[in-house]
Amino acid sequence: MSEQNSTRRDFIKAMGLGAASLAMPIAYAGEKTSLLAVSPEPRFDLSPYLYMQFMEPLGTTDGSVAAAWDFKRDCWREDVVEVTKKLSPSLIRWGGCFSSYYKWKEAVGPRDQRKPMINLLWGGIEANQVGTHEFVDFCRQTGADPLMSVNFESDGRKKWQRDPKGSVRWAGPEEAAQWVRYCNAPDSRERIKHGVRKPYNIRLWQIGNETSHDRKAFDCETAAKKTVAFAKAMRKEDPGIDLIGWGDRGWAPRMLDIAGEHLKYIAFHHMFNPDRDISNSPLRDTEYRKDPAWTWERLMNACNVHEACIRKIREEVADYPVKLAMTECHFSLPGRNRCEVLSTWAAGVANARLLNVHERHGDKLKIATLADFCGTRWQVNAVMIPVPGGKSYMMPVAIVMSLYRHHTGNKAVDVSKAPDGLDVTASRSSDRIYLHVVNTSRERSSTAKLVINGMKIRTGRIFELAANPEFEVIQTQSDRIVPVKKDLPKNGLWTFPPASVSAVELDIQQA
Repeated sequence: MSEQNSTRRDFIKAMGLGAASLAMPIAYAGEKTSLLAVSPEPRFDLSPYLYMQFMEPLGTTDGSVAAAWDFKRDCWREDVVEVTKKLSPSLIRWGGCFSSYYKWKEAVGPRDQRKPMINLLWGGIEANQVGTHEFVDFCRQTGADPLMSVNFESDGRKKWQRDPKGSVRWAGPEEAAQWVRYCNAPDSRERIKHGVRKPYNIRLWQIGNETSHDRKAFDCETAAKKTVAFAKAMRKEDPGIDLIGWGDRGWAPRMLDIAGEHLKYIAFHHMFNPDRDISNSPLRDTEYRKDPAWTWERLMNACNVHEACIRKIREEVADYPVKLAMTECHFSLPGRNRCEVLSTWAAGVANARLLNVHERHGDKLKIATLADFCGTRWQVNAVMIPVPGGKSYMMPVAIVMSLYRHHTGNKAVDVSKAPDGLDVTASRSSDRIYLHVVNTSRERSSTAKLVINGMKIRTGRIFELAANPEFEVIQTQSDRIVPVKKDLPKNGLWTFPPASVSAVELDIQQA
């Protein structure tokens, strides 16, 4: 352990903590200018929910919710709220595997009367001091919409239907419907009794979480029929809610055949290691420090693995009107708690490419995420929460998600031409075009002339994230990578630095 710590200290010392730590590799001379051209005609709506996060009480495994809550003052930690506002998630989902043994009634009402529970998967005791009201309050404070995952009869997993001390942990359609009523009915006696007169009006609800991941649990046929029962009971309390059903690992077609009329979205998850079949991959533990160039190459390949996953489920649901909801997604690399490559800027650039994949599939993909949102130690988190003290900060994945979220349009448009090495997506809102540009070269800058076909660019701005790919975002240097605003020259020429992620805003008018 001391040898690993020494290696880390030497690495950080070599990188430096000042401006020099973000110095870029020198671009090659003699760059040839290429066109980066966009066709401004809108193609399809882009959902704001492509920038969601999900919050799950992770017990002793990763502090997450418990670390974000100030138990001394009975409120959310101010630094967590502040950093989440910067991240600006459009949607936050409550639950995950935790939902399979969660009893929502234990976490509402006076806090001194709430019932603690054993966190069956993640370990420890969940105090339930954070429940429906607190979660919705967090969403309201940070500008996000809430999404609730119901207890779907423990997703058929017997190990979660009852805890070791005999407490029943599964819940059926009636309990899910009661939760909908508690949240959305104007006259809910229970909610009003708890001091909340106005309904929460939660529109999105998920039925089933990784239900297909356990062969000893429900089969698809059983899960689909139960989904219908849940949907009918929940919609009886509020016909206006939108429901998400489970369709991962080949379940989608049969689920939709049986329950499709009740579902607006079909859910799937993608926690993945792009080098799963490469035994000596640098994407594990601290191996990435030994060969940064190869690490970069392997990270840049991740978008291909991710796109293949999305294309597969798209093909499965091609004949159905349902939309896709990727309610969990992130890198899942060996050495989960110490896989520090995910704290590097190289990982930030790789995640930007994943976001571009989401945009390209935005006609069908309407809900998506790239991180576990918050916690104390998992490198897959968007927000790291130092304990027992310190200021919360964004990991590289969150830095790029925040950039995209603040500079994006609501209609997808085509990129008709782009220089080699630039991964570009485009969108539009009214007379403004937005580009998300990833320079996939670790060492080479790329110069392009920006053109909007048939239109004139009046003004342009670039919000640029650029750093040394090996730079690590840690608590002591958590604010080094921030967007730098620059104005586009009138000639439309722009040079994108190596290993950079840029959001471009172009105000346009008829030529």
